[in-house]
Amino acid sequence: MNTIDESPDPDDGPDKTVTAQSRSSKKYRKLGSLTLPGCWGALVASCLSFTPSLLPRGGVIQGVVWGISAAIGYAVGVLLASIWRALADRDPRRPRAWSWRALLIGAAVLLSVFFGLGQYWQYLIRHMMGVTEYTIWLVVLSPFVAVAVFWLILLIGRGIRGGFRWTADRLGRWIGRRAARTAGWLLVAGVTYLVITGLLLQGSVALANRVFSVRDGATPEGVHQPTSSLRSGGPGSLVPWDALGRQGRGFVGAGPSQGDIARLTHHPAMEPIRAYAGLGSAGDTEARAELAVADLDRAGAFRRKNLLVATTTGSGWVDPASVDSFEYLSGGDAATVAIQYSYLPSWISYLVDQSKAREAGRDLFDAVYGVWSRLPQTSRPRLFVAGESLGSFGAETAFSGENDLANRTAGTLFVGPPNFNALFREFTDHRDPGSPEIQPVYKHGRTVRFTSDPSAAIPPSGQPWDGARVLYLVHPSDPIVWWSPHLVFSRPDWLAESPGRDVLKGMVWIPFVTFWQVSADLPFSTGVPAGHGHKYTAQYVDGWNTVLRPSGVSAQDLDNLKKIIARE
Repeated sequence: MNTIDESPDPDDGPDKTVTAQSRSSKKYRKLGSLTLPGCWGALVASCLSFTPSLLPRGGVIQGVVWGISAAIGYAVGVLLASIWRALADRDPRRPRAWSWRALLIGAAVLLSVFFGLGQYWQYLIRHMMGVTEYTIWLVVLSPFVAVAVFWLILLIGRGIRGGFRWTADRLGRWIGRRAARTAGWLLVAGVTYLVITGLLLQGSVALANRVFSVRDGATPEGVHQPTSSLRSGGPGSLVPWDALGRQGRGFVGAGPSQGDIARLTHHPAMEPIRAYAGLGSAGDTEARAELAVADLDRAGAFRRKNLLVATTTGSGWVDPASVDSFEYLSGGDAATVAIQYSYLPSWISYLVDQSKAREAGRDLFDAVYGVWSRLPQTSRPRLFVAGESLGSFGAETAFSGENDLANRTAGTLFVGPPNFNALFREFTDHRDPGSPEIQPVYKHGRTVRFTSDPSAAIPPSGQPWDGARVLYLVHPSDPIVWWSPHLVFSRPDWLAESPGRDVLKGMVWIPFVTFWQVSADLPFSTGVPAGHGHKYTAQYVDGWNTVLRPSGVSAQDLDNLKKIIARE
């Protein structure tokens, strides 16, 4: 936030002097003072903050985006004014009275216009996604939230600037002024970095880890310890019920029964197998993976027709819509294995636990593949891989590319992959010419394909899709997929091309602003109806139907299964 420094640098030239009075006036400002260039920058950025993003925004979130954008605009305005003064070689001048009046009139007009446009754009997004919730008093509250956020950031920036000036002044007693300023900035920047990364970031993560580790000991409502030996935590299991963790107990204690599957398919069914190892089961990821696979083998999973390796997200969650759909479409002749790697919820793990997700995905698949590959080829189950969000990131790390996925699996379903996924980026960045980033075509779709609606034809149409199928399910409005630090300075292809089916045409890329808008979308990515944002749900049915290619499943069966998954 050093760009918020409103005062010019003192002249270091030997031929110029600065009086003590003028130097003091440059160093010390009233706490509530604002500069005219900074205010114009804040006004422009505030207007831009109302432009649409991927998801509908409530009043509080709009206020936060508004405040952050205004602070950035203020800093840019101050910086540009400083550069202009340096080029013109002159000191700052006191603004004339009419300049402030022009600012106030312009702010009243522009903010009124853009505030109204913002509400209109938000209405269009809500209508497009079928969102009916709208709280008018939160919208009225948004300007007050914006002011609070703006001043908080401004005061933090001024605090850092004050720390620099104090440090440079003390160092100036011992070394030259230029050296003191340079050393002061380095020292203050270093301390600020250590405070943010050490005290705030690591401290917050450690606190969150302790809080959620307590929650991990609970059991989801309505879930009970399995009475079947085909589930971890049940009779004869190698993994104790208490060691599964909250998400693990929810995973093994739920899902369709043999009777549920038979009623849907109208054919004899089997009881699905589910194996899981929580953080309390073993000391490290590799040991948990080996324990889960041993329990999988104990239950007879390697004698089933279909075997699914599911990489979890955050605190060990596996989307029940994915596994339930897999088991229904397999007629119950299926087994699924997963492990927990963190206590933290998905959105925190998304930011700080990427390495743990990587280890979990790789170690679990390698443990399963080690047993599976030693079986006779004629008696091996079909091996599938799945992951949603951070789970897709972890699952991808077990493979080197398209051919590795095709050679070592019978099929893969990745849903809502984060933008930093290595294989997702490889397939997207090297897509066939003419295909858009929101639905790329990679090497004519021979193995890897992308879709936002698996119930429709998946491009490229007319091209064979034999062998193992790797399917990415991606919504154009999913901020998990499209968020990237590169949004700060560069326009992505998905905003330069025609927008997706659920993205407003009025969304444009604006430096800094778009980054904060999409960042604000992240915590609310699942707070929209299914089929939008990061909420996929019943789309898993068509996704797994495409990858599994089960026989004897009719269109009516798929519709009935979608209703079941949607209710659950």
